[in-house]
Amino acid sequence: MSELHDECGVIGIFKNDDNVDIVEETYLSLYALQHRGQIGAGIAVNNNGRIIFYKDHGMIPEALPEKELSRLGNGNIALGHVKYSAGGQVDHENLAPLVMRYIKGQLAICFNGALSNYHELREDLNQGAAIFQSNGDTEVIAYLIARARINTSSIEEAVQQAIERLKGAYAIAMMSPSKLIGVRDPMGIRPLCYGRIGGSYVIASESCVFDSMGGEFIRDIEPGEMLVIDSEGVHSYKRKETGKTAVCMFEYVFFSRPDSVVDGVSVNKARQRAGRLLAQQHPVEADVVCGVPDCGIESAIGYAMESGIPYATGLIKNKYIGRAFNNRKKNSEYLMRIKLNALKNNVDGKRVIVIDDSILKGKTSKHIVELLRQAGAKEVHMRIASPPFISPCYFNSDTTQKENLIAARMSIPEMCSYMGADSLGFLSAESLKEIAKDCHLGFCDACFTGNYPIEITDTSRDDKYSKKIES
Repeated sequence: MSELHDECGVIGIFKNDDNVDIVEETYLSLYALQHRGQIGAGIAVNNNGRIIFYKDHGMIPEALPEKELSRLGNGNIALGHVKYSAGGQVDHENLAPLVMRYIKGQLAICFNGALSNYHELREDLNQGAAIFQSNGDTEVIAYLIARARINTSSIEEAVQQAIERLKGAYAIAMMSPSKLIGVRDPMGIRPLCYGRIGGSYVIASESCVFDSMGGEFIRDIEPGEMLVIDSEGVHSYKRKETGKTAVCMFEYVFFSRPDSVVDGVSVNKARQRAGRLLAQQHPVEADVVCGVPDCGIESAIGYAMESGIPYATGLIKNKYIGRAFNNRKKNSEYLMRIKLNALKNNVDGKRVIVIDDSILKGKTSKHIVELLRQAGAKEVHMRIASPPFISPCYFNSDTTQKENLIAARMSIPEMCSYMGADSLGFLSAESLKEIAKDCHLGFCDACFTGNYPIEITDTSRDDKYSKKIES
């Protein structure tokens, strides 16, 4: 189980069917994205140009109670968002969707990503007497759009002018009084796609949303593309030259749901391929292969298929842990024990290969080895379906401090000794891209190589604005 937290999820629906309950569809579709954020959730609905919204902390049932949903009306455009922030609990002002009034009425925005030039943009806006209610990227983007809209003839032009100033990784869903808009960063680091349910169009972070709705996936939104949906249909606006592309490799390793397809690659198949490659690169004699839930399971199945060693459930995850659990001030070992437990009858007296998606700080991996040994495992061989995580991610995770990364300060034998495993093996950096070899885009693998696709000029997240990476 990786200590890396999930991304955030965005969704937008443009209703063309009278029989579509837009609030209900948005609410239910957010469950397909719950894995991307459990800090908070929100929905905004456009009722003939008047945007009504509700958002709160917690997982979806806690954040969006039925009595609040019933007050949103049943307009023709809606946005939904599940929130994760690297700072953990966030102020209510930083929850999404962000709804604002400006010169042309109302605007609502949902955002997933991190702007690498946030401080520069915010300082510029401060000099123009902007007044901020939050400390996140979304409000900066909203101000840029509002400023551009003064001298443009359409919301599309204003959004295009605003995103020209953005640097970093982002997927944005927004709505004006009459349009639903989706924007993906020029390198395609953050995923975004669109599809339909009946005659209505949907923009979402992952394709699993369309399956959950009984809808149809159309295609990924391309790097640097802005998709505008209105009463006349779907309109695409693309930059003349987007240059290098770099979809985040961690979407395949950890972030995305296994039933999603990201830029032409099945996440499930990518993880199984990682497991097969692990079996080739780090074979070991053992009795059983198990995966760390949730993201290590597919790779464990791939390892088992390639090695011929039987797969079995060795670890059980408590899936019913909400915000209250995450805020408990108990010691980390106690909380990990509640969250994860070993299945003794499957590992007792056996040589166990345990597959995880990644290792960050190493504490969870150490705990997993201890759990398996306490359950009677004779040997514990740890295999990781990605290379050593050696560099901070500045594009939307909580790994911005290199000293917190165990692989940045220990060798593989030292990590193995720290965890108490009998052996430890990582997927090689050279073969990482093989797991998503059918992807038509380039990759960002900076967390494994230190080679960032975007120049990183500001590595601080604890500044005078109390900026935290936002989704």
